Amino acid sequence: MGVPLLDLKAHHEPLHKEVMAAIEQTFRSQAFILGPEVSKLEERVASYCQTSHGIGVSSGTDALLIALMAIGIGPGDEVITTPYSFFATAGAIARLGAKPVFIDIDPKTYNIDPSKIAKAITKKSKAIIPVHLYGQCADMGPILDVAQRHNLKVIEDAAQAIGSEYRDGRRAGSMGTVGCLSFFPSKNLGCLGDGGMVVTNDADLAERVKVLRVHGGKPKYYHKMIGGNFRLDTIQAAVLNVKLNYLDEWTGRRQENARRYETLFQQSGLVQKGKVRLPAPVYRESGAKHYHIYNQFVLRVEKRDDLMGSLKQKGIGTEVYYPVPFHLQECFRYLGHVEGDFPESERAAKETVAIPIYPELTAGQQTEVVEAIREIYRS
Repeated sequence: MGVPLLDLKAHHEPLHKEVMAAIEQTFRSQAFILGPEVSKLEERVASYCQTSHGIGVSSGTDALLIALMAIGIGPGDEVITTPYSFFATAGAIARLGAKPVFIDIDPKTYNIDPSKIAKAITKKSKAIIPVHLYGQCADMGPILDVAQRHNLKVIEDAAQAIGSEYRDGRRAGSMGTVGCLSFFPSKNLGCLGDGGMVVTNDADLAERVKVLRVHGGKPKYYHKMIGGNFRLDTIQAAVLNVKLNYLDEWTGRRQENARRYETLFQQSGLVQKGKVRLPAPVYRESGAKHYHIYNQFVLRVEKRDDLMGSLKQKGIGTEVYYPVPFHLQECFRYLGHVEGDFPESERAAKETVAIPIYPELTAGQQTEVVEAIREIYRS
């Protein structure tokens, strides 16, 4: 029958009346810019992320950009991050004239390898951006330790990880100087367009972000700094306030789907034969409830491109997150990297594939996905 990678229609249909009522209420209020729904969402998301402050912004990309601006990143500065993420992670650094400094990933989690960070620190280093990729927190303990020793700010790219918990129960976005969230429709908490949020426990930094998102003006029309138009629309906040009520339930379903996949793949023999390698939820045994929120369920497989082509013929959706590491992107050629500089990132780019994991995915659909993969490798 076919299984889509993501089924937003199935996701939104049960919420139709609630979402439309929230939109109608916003329409009647006429408070379209930074209305009360934005403030309400900021308080709720900040609390959910175990932080004191939340500032709604126009996208996850702009959350990263404004966070970097708020801590003063600019030309000549260096920001340490991973070469294996969505482009915004490195793009935001470069847009401010700073230099992205890449550190290879841990091959099990696909997150930045903390053991390699110290060697990359120079006098120009100002910050570290760890990415909580696919919905699992990076190993923040050693990252925060090295940052403290060298007086570096830590910006958590939690675009794919709202609610995800580190081994000690701290949530993504609450551990560093600042956290950045995305509400893109495909995220676990997605709006009906673009949206994002900055979360932090630093009151002064939060105030700076608030001013920067309105062109740096405070009071209105008086500017001590240059910001931008980084506001979250009230309508999107209204939608998110509805959807936030269901987020934990959706996370539980994603985790249930992940465990079912693990069982099905083990039963298929694909894991034992080395055809498929499953994700490694490293904090599962720590007691953290949200050890991995599975924004994506990513396999490492043999003959990845051939497998994807065959699955497409069977109507099963897949995606590669991400096919080209940053150091091999044409726009970053000026950094002087060559193939082989970050071997784990390059290997992941060639071997990984995401399969459907959305909350509404049925057990029957999961069986269909695994059976299709088993048949493809058998033939």
